[in-house]
Amino acid sequence: MFSARSIIIDLSLFFVGFTRSYYTHYFGKSGRNVFKVMKVLVIMGSPRKGNTYRAAKKIEESMRSMGNVEFEYLMLKDADLSQCSGCFVCFIKGENHCPHKDDASIIEQKMHAADGVIFATPVYGMNVSALMKTFIDRFSYIFHRPRFFDKKALLLSTTGALGLKEVIDYLKLVAGVWGFEVVHSVGLVTPPMQISNKKEQENNQKLEKAAFVFYNALQKKRSPPGLREVFIFHAQKASFGELGQKSPADYTYWKEKGWLSPKAKYYVDVRVNPVYNAIGWISEQMLKRKMRKDLLELQK
Repeated sequence: MFSARSIIIDLSLFFVGFTRSYYTHYFGKSGRNVFKVMKVLVIMGSPRKGNTYRAAKKIEESMRSMGNVEFEYLMLKDADLSQCSGCFVCFIKGENHCPHKDDASIIEQKMHAADGVIFATPVYGMNVSALMKTFIDRFSYIFHRPRFFDKKALLLSTTGALGLKEVIDYLKLVAGVWGFEVVHSVGLVTPPMQISNKKEQENNQKLEKAAFVFYNALQKKRSPPGLREVFIFHAQKASFGELGQKSPADYTYWKEKGWLSPKAKYYVDVRVNPVYNAIGWISEQMLKRKMRKDLLELQK
């Protein structure tokens, strides 16, 4: 006969074993939810499905082999995006007052809906493509009112010879100021002539590494900001805190976010290096004094 005690012990062991198997099955040995669908938006700045597009597809293929990932490609050549006219209305009144009625709001929603965004562009004339530049210019208001702090970004560029560093550096600045955590960047040299097997293998290894880093980053919390990110925050805090009358949309946005508070150290609640914060705070005070002096000069 079975005693009540032995039955309880058997049931407990069964429950523990079942729970462990269930957890491992659904979350993997790493503790990550392997069945959670991670959404990736590829913003494609190439006007054709050439080297940059094929590189993005290889990243997609690698990431799909790692887990449940959903890819969407935004082909900028097919998007209705007007060129920025430099009227400053989005800065002063807000993006809803932009005179251009196009797909900008839809595209922004796509970025919000994604867990991560891949900014992909070929190098044209030592810079991003015209399509990518039009896209960036159209969303210039986000430089003033950043918002994508819960999103990760991967930067991808291809070139026939030169310009990778310049393009990657530019995209890193753009995505970073917009609020994205840039977790990795990959640049490929893809000349118009046939490349050697060795070079092709090197490019494939870069793409596999990019896929691995991006996939794992999508499942982690935001990392602490670096010195440049902290400095940019304090510089913007000084600027928009002093320009309430000249830039009311920016001031209101920052005020509502709580970023103008003396206690605010960064856009989101993450650990900030005390030294970085001190450097940022000193820079903020210096910039405030300079701006106040300049504004007084204008009033004379």
